[in-house]
Amino acid sequence: MGHSYSSRVVWTGNRGEGTAGYRAYDRTWDIAVPGKPVMHCSNDPLLGGDPAKMNPEDLLLSALSACHMLWYLHYASDAGIVVTGYEDSPDAVGEVGKGGAGRFVSATLRPRITVRAGTDIEAATEIHHRIHEVCFIARSVNFPISYDPAFVLED
Repeated sequence: MGHSYSSRVVWTGNRGEGTAGYRAYDRTWDIAVPGKPVMHCSNDPLLGGDPAKMNPEDLLLSALSACHMLWYLHYASDAGIVVTGYEDSPDAVGEVGKGGAGRFVSATLRPRITVRAGTDIEAATEIHHRIHEVCFIARSVNFPISYDPAFVLED
């Protein structure tokens, strides 16, 4: 069974001369998904992009983290583990090869998960290792993903 997704990406960086020269245009665009707010994006700041806007690398890392979170919450619920808070501060390492081609070489998710007092932390930790088998985004990338969870017990 297939799922389909659609998006509209519109370049907004034409300063009037198009791509007449490498520095003649901005690396900005809008993402427009039907029925959702438009997201204004830019290139990675290391490549001259606007640091105040999301870039493709931000979006990929955020999608990976969000997918992991949603599956974690699902599996925790199935296991009777009550999660009352979840936040993640993931990071990724990229490299740029010859000719300027870049890629992610690894990502680490660092979720901080609040659970009810008395939770079996070992069981709560083990869930992370099952998610890569089912997370749509994690299964779609070609770099290793590691997990460094921290748990907070709710009073």
